Amino acid sequence: MIVHAVVQSRRNGGLHTLPGPEYNTVAHWHSLFSSDPNMNAFADIPVIQYEGPQSDNPLAFRWYNPDEVIEGKTMRDHLRFSIVYWHTFRGTGADPFGPGTAIRPWDDGSDSVANAQNRAEVAFELFTKLQAPYYAFHDRDVAPEGANLAETHANLDAVTDVLESKQKETGVKLLWGTANMFSNPRFMHGAATTCNADVFAYAAAQVKKAMEVTHRLGGENYVFWGGREGYQNLYNTDMKRELDHLAKFFHMAVDYAKEIGFTGQFLIEPKPKEPTKHQYDSDTAACMNFLRSYGLEDHFKMNLETNHATLAGHTMMHELDYAGMQGALGSIDANTGDLLLGWDTDQFGTDYYLTAQTMLMILKHGGLGSGGVNFDAKVRRESHEPIDLFYAHIGSMDAYAKGLKIAAAIRENGEMDEFVKNRYSSFDEGIGAKIESGSVGFAELEKYMLDKGEVTANVSGRQEMLENMFNKYIDRV
Repeated sequence: MIVHAVVQSRRNGGLHTLPGPEYNTVAHWHSLFSSDPNMNAFADIPVIQYEGPQSDNPLAFRWYNPDEVIEGKTMRDHLRFSIVYWHTFRGTGADPFGPGTAIRPWDDGSDSVANAQNRAEVAFELFTKLQAPYYAFHDRDVAPEGANLAETHANLDAVTDVLESKQKETGVKLLWGTANMFSNPRFMHGAATTCNADVFAYAAAQVKKAMEVTHRLGGENYVFWGGREGYQNLYNTDMKRELDHLAKFFHMAVDYAKEIGFTGQFLIEPKPKEPTKHQYDSDTAACMNFLRSYGLEDHFKMNLETNHATLAGHTMMHELDYAGMQGALGSIDANTGDLLLGWDTDQFGTDYYLTAQTMLMILKHGGLGSGGVNFDAKVRRESHEPIDLFYAHIGSMDAYAKGLKIAAAIRENGEMDEFVKNRYSSFDEGIGAKIESGSVGFAELEKYMLDKGEVTANVSGRQEMLENMFNKYIDRV
């Protein structure tokens, strides 16, 4: 029998049991699997329930109440939480200075299809116990490469059979699929932007298959992240030719989607660097310029990631607002970076300021549509036990739920919106209205100022007051 530590919940006076330290030892996990190979991977972890802000139970939600209605929609429908396959079930905790540390006893370490199928069974247990309605994957996350392309396709089909079965069994849906075209050495020079035509052809075949699988599984979106679509050095790079090729690749994807009847949303995930020195999808503005230059703007929206925004020198709030005003806000990858580290650390976001700002922009622009709040985040190398996967997701799901409530409260009160409206009120009438309507030019504006003599005095931007106002809602929700 498993011994448990006991903690007291202030919310209802009841007792909650937590697994003791022996619960997550390698010996414990392997003893369970060896005694009963069909045992659930997380048998001792319940379905995570909402217990309210006063709960001390770390295996419960304090803010995420799926059925709570905010601005006419449930939290479930606003947030559309999604769990990623790669960090959660393929991440080992490895870093450039050492191998993996994660205890994952359901994974035998092989690249066999059988192991990949077993991993899929375990994944859906975690999805359902976290009440996550969606998941997302790269093709190489869920199935291993084979000796050739045909075998690789067959491996993916074999695992897709399990994914399809588990989706029907649990009701968990696929938020989006994508193809990993950055890990294999064949993509050292890029995929669609490679200098090798054979690699371009291989990438096309891989995306074709990934789109077919995404379509088969009812995926609501398909994502392109160009991890190696960029350059390390311009001495050996024909930038225009590479961008032309990338556009051709995207047009082929659009054409094939129509051919197979895939109506999901195409998404581009901006990131300025890492692993390349410069990636062509560096931020939302660069992506929109590229899409419009090549006549692709009607087919793609943005999948924005917090840590990528940081690397681009922006805030997530900036990227969301820019994409939203372009009508291109599709989905988000919910994580954060460490401000003391200059790389993509993919940490779980638990900062209420970040989540409130994120949700404020999402609500402002009408929601995420077919997108979702996708946890492209990984537990720290030192958080190596299986239960840490639950603690991490629970904390971030709660943070985005509270962020949603804060954002809704700000919008309901309206005082911040009113301040912004008043700040630009000089454009609502008189010369300002004529400027916005396009009925005046330089000559008319010069005459206006010659007659007036001097500008109307500027008023304060009140930044500090507005920051205090934002804090008020953080405190009250």
